[in-house]
Amino acid sequence: MPIHRVVHRSLLFLTLATLAACGDRSSPEQQVRAVIEQMEQAAEDRDVGGLQAHLSEDYRDANGMGAEEAARYARGYFIANQSIHLLTRIEELTFPSDGEARARVLVGMMGRDAAATNQWDLAGELGTFKIALRREDDEWKVTFLEVMRK
Repeated sequence: MPIHRVVHRSLLFLTLATLAACGDRSSPEQQVRAVIEQMEQAAEDRDVGGLQAHLSEDYRDANGMGAEEAARYARGYFIANQSIHLLTRIEELTFPSDGEARARVLVGMMGRDAAATNQWDLAGELGTFKIALRREDDEWKVTFLEVMRK
């Protein structure tokens, strides 16, 4: 067999193997990961509506806040912090049943305090977010959130 055919077949095999390793981008796991990334981006953009769009109408957090109350809290946090930078790591993602997901996400938050006169005055927090999501009308929505401070 000519060498160019061997190389061509090898490249074709490597390409197919690489594509298979990437996984199905429309899988529930990839969809939930995308929602978490979108929520991270909305928080960094200080976009209350972008965050609220990912909350279920049935949303309740560990303190009993619903979606509207959580949006007001986020608005206040964004006012108090002129800039927000997040570092997230999904530590666990499970699917206890069809259309239901549970995630544990480690989040490092850095924000510049709006009241600070020195641009180097930063407010930093580290927390673990326990998140429950449910598939609603082909979208994953957050139904529960609990923040565990480190």
